[in-house]
Amino acid sequence: MDSKKDKSLILIRLKQDEDLFKSLEEICRKYKVNFAAVVSGIGMLKDFEIATYDGKDYVRAKKSEPHELCSLQGNIVKNGEDYIFHFHAVLFDHEFKPIGGHLFSAKANITNEIVLVASNINAKRKPELPGIKGLYFK
Repeated sequence: MDSKKDKSLILIRLKQDEDLFKSLEEICRKYKVNFAAVVSGIGMLKDFEIATYDGKDYVRAKKSEPHELCSLQGNIVKNGEDYIFHFHAVLFDHEFKPIGGHLFSAKANITNEIVLVASNINAKRKPELPGIKGLYFK
């Protein structure tokens, strides 16, 4: 994993088999991030879990084979000593079939290029519905 920060912009490159969530948590700790928006994420993912919310719970799908990551957006909020990730992704398989939704886990396949914009906004997540934590600002 490589990263570079300039003012509020953080550029990240993940390499083969690096865990997306663990790597981004390391980056957030390194740069003391309170809140960050994921403004861009491209590359390839494998071993990922993606879901859609049906109004009561998440309907999940696990995929082990590599998929092209065409879009990754969301945010990262520091809650106490932990980070809460809220990511949505659109991916395509090798037959150009899309899959998209809430991303719960993933590993980089070959590479990922991610851009974060960090802020000192004091935001928190609080439970609202089963499985849903809303974003609140202080």
